[in-house]
Amino acid sequence: MTSIDSGNANRPREPMTGRFFGRVQWAPIIAGAIAAAALAFVLHSVAVGIGLSIASAAPSWRDASFALVLLSALYLVLTAIAAYGFGGYVSGLLREPITAPADEVEFRDGIHGVLVWALATLLTAVFALATAQSLTRLAAPGGGPAGPATSVGGENIIAFDLDRLFRSEQPVEGNVNYDRAQAARILLTTSSHRGMLPEDRTFLMGLVAARTGLAQPEAERRVDEVAARAKENIARARRTGVIMAFAAGAAALLGIAAAWFAACAGGQVRDGTIEPSGLWDWRRQARRT
Repeated sequence: MTSIDSGNANRPREPMTGRFFGRVQWAPIIAGAIAAAALAFVLHSVAVGIGLSIASAAPSWRDASFALVLLSALYLVLTAIAAYGFGGYVSGLLREPITAPADEVEFRDGIHGVLVWALATLLTAVFALATAQSLTRLAAPGGGPAGPATSVGGENIIAFDLDRLFRSEQPVEGNVNYDRAQAARILLTTSSHRGMLPEDRTFLMGLVAARTGLAQPEAERRVDEVAARAKENIARARRTGVIMAFAAGAAALLGIAAAWFAACAGGQVRDGTIEPSGLWDWRRQARRT
């Protein structure tokens, strides 16, 4: 017992500053996660500015080419690598050095980078959820006795088609929101396996004729044209959603690797194992000035 206690007493102790529990130093993790989330927000704002954000409620977003969708997916991946890499590097650079074998130090730096990735992902998800809820409230139709409750999930995909469906020079008085909601639910079935049922098509033609005052043949032609466009737009939105979902998954996986290796690189700079580049050595740049 004496030899074991003396061995533990002589063993170097790790610093406890900035640590909440165990061997994890949470202060560098939180700093790295905030840095990663901030950089991701800036890069996504740039994407919106240059037109690489294709998840838009505007009617023109559906005309985006397949190449633009792939470019947006690639930008999403590169944004994740840059943001998570930056956060991991900050975490490794700020983590307090410990006395341990080199492989253990590298492993702990990498784990801190992974925790930066996890926390930054949670922060980004919270921001995205809040943004999606605000956009949903803005896109939901208002007014009328039924109010926003008449909105239909996915209606923004075919909102322009609904406008064309009920377009009239002399619109009939009534609750247009409820009629649009009914038409939206029917048009969304065009992308199902069975497609639009004949009885639904007949009802929709009668609804359009009553709302717009068109003759029955003209209402039938308009319903067929709008249904074809709605089916195409829903299919395009579905393909885009699949591509972006795969891109988000790839970005998350590559983000883990970027955070791990960047945190290890930051730890090597912190321990003086490697020399930092001029871009990161701000202290040397300040001394020169």
